Amino acid sequence: MTYTVGMYLAERLTQIGIAHHFAVAGDYNLVLLDELLKQPALEQVYCCNELNCGFAAEGYARARGASAAVVTFGVGTISAMNALAGAYAENLPVIVIAGGPNSNDHGSGHILHHTPGTTDLGFEYRMAREVTCAAEMITDAASAPAKIDQVLRRALREQKPGFLSIACNIANAPCPRPGAAGFLPHLRDSDPASLTAALDACVAWLAGKEKVVLLVGSRLRAAGAQQAAIHLADALECPVTIMAAAKSFFPETHPGFRGLYWGAVSDPGAQELVENADAVLCLAPVFNDYSTVGWTAWPKGPHVACLDSERVTVAGHTFDRVALAPFLDSLAARLNKHPTTPPGEPAATAKQPPRFFAPLPAAPEARLTNDEMMRQIQLLMTPDTTLCAETGDSWFNAQRLGLPEGARVEFEMQWGHIGWSVPSCFGNAMGSPERRHLLMVGDGSFQLTAQEVSQMVREKLPVIIFLINNRGYVIEIAIHDGPYNYIKNWDYAGLMEVFNAGEGHGLGLHAATGAELEAAIQRACANTQGPTLIECSIERDDCTQTLRQWGKVVARTNARPPHIS
Repeated sequence: MTYTVGMYLAERLTQIGIAHHFAVAGDYNLVLLDELLKQPALEQVYCCNELNCGFAAEGYARARGASAAVVTFGVGTISAMNALAGAYAENLPVIVIAGGPNSNDHGSGHILHHTPGTTDLGFEYRMAREVTCAAEMITDAASAPAKIDQVLRRALREQKPGFLSIACNIANAPCPRPGAAGFLPHLRDSDPASLTAALDACVAWLAGKEKVVLLVGSRLRAAGAQQAAIHLADALECPVTIMAAAKSFFPETHPGFRGLYWGAVSDPGAQELVENADAVLCLAPVFNDYSTVGWTAWPKGPHVACLDSERVTVAGHTFDRVALAPFLDSLAARLNKHPTTPPGEPAATAKQPPRFFAPLPAAPEARLTNDEMMRQIQLLMTPDTTLCAETGDSWFNAQRLGLPEGARVEFEMQWGHIGWSVPSCFGNAMGSPERRHLLMVGDGSFQLTAQEVSQMVREKLPVIIFLINNRGYVIEIAIHDGPYNYIKNWDYAGLMEVFNAGEGHGLGLHAATGAELEAAIQRACANTQGPTLIECSIERDDCTQTLRQWGKVVARTNARPPHIS
């Protein structure tokens, strides 16, 4: 068989663990899509638009570690770039591949369609460089293998997205077959001298400190350091708290787990633990205005050490090229209070039951409330459940859930694009069909990307969607109210028949009481051939108290007057 550039790319994608790639067809990528279809181990999955395609790939990367989305030149790439930026912010190796113009058109002075009407064909490449760790334009077959490998290598090593543009007449050009993919490292290595110096400094800094707390941040998973964080917690036998976007990144059954630290909206006792500690070890944190509640909950000072994905800052010194996982494992070995435990193994400590959200059940025929909805969702959280929680009150609702070991929660708190959760959940479900997938999304967010539910129908994915219909952007209302926060209502459950079109198995249900929600969940669990959308009708002002508190502080931060020098 004669290998082509497209076939080379397809084989490389399978070698890094990708079994599906997401696509939206366009005239510049049609030949590339044909070439990708020749790889039997790589299934092509279609999306309704390029924004959704990018977010579907983002969700797949959360489940499988890497992903790919194929779009067309110009209009497709720029539409997908919103999701590409989200993947950059959320530390996910998503490879966006654009079918590009014919190689002969570069430098020809031709004006092509899908451009702003100029002869410059490099505009999307330059834009992509701002939101990727690596970007390449492939306009000849000879350089294609090196450029493809360069983008994949850097994306995996840095846990950031990459971009490839492949000219439409090069996608089927002859190309050597790729060899083994062992040269593609998944994480950066440490510099031995820097690692040793950082360990020495951290051990010396911890000496004599009694109130030590771990604070788990949202980049821990991207750093491949979740298990290493458990080893360190076992060695220190200290309390462990999490930042909001890191929920499920540390087991809530661990004996040291003390809940969420989020300033004034922390779990009971967690704020006091972190803010009264004499040593706070921050593991891969992201301190932004949201995670610090408007800069009011930002651990800083000589009692704080920041252990990031490739850098350690402790006692006034910064040590670069220190990979987080080996650093945490080595630190645990040095501090281990149980020297008989084999290196790299957790100490034998009893697990604790997770703190489930379990208020008293509401009266069955009473108007459905936020609390009753979450009480019933809590009952669905099992070790094999993945919950995608949309930007908004779903963030705060998800924090209230207790997680059995193995359960996962996915947020997009850094980029914060409303509507992210629908296509991301679709991609996540494609990447981990063995798990139960739940989605909590508000009505306003749903209206941005609702089309991708039709692809859940097409792929027969049994996702359970809790559509919280409170007729507006409640998170924005909590921050700053105005007429722009109120939207046109839809019959959300009724959309499922539109998406089924007489052949699918999607199910749309309404729930306005606790009894109706319970009955709807039972039907949803029995529907294994497609998604179930449960439209949960609740009062507009029925949201978590934590959202109200958090929103007020964020509003004050946004309203700071200009600085006058």
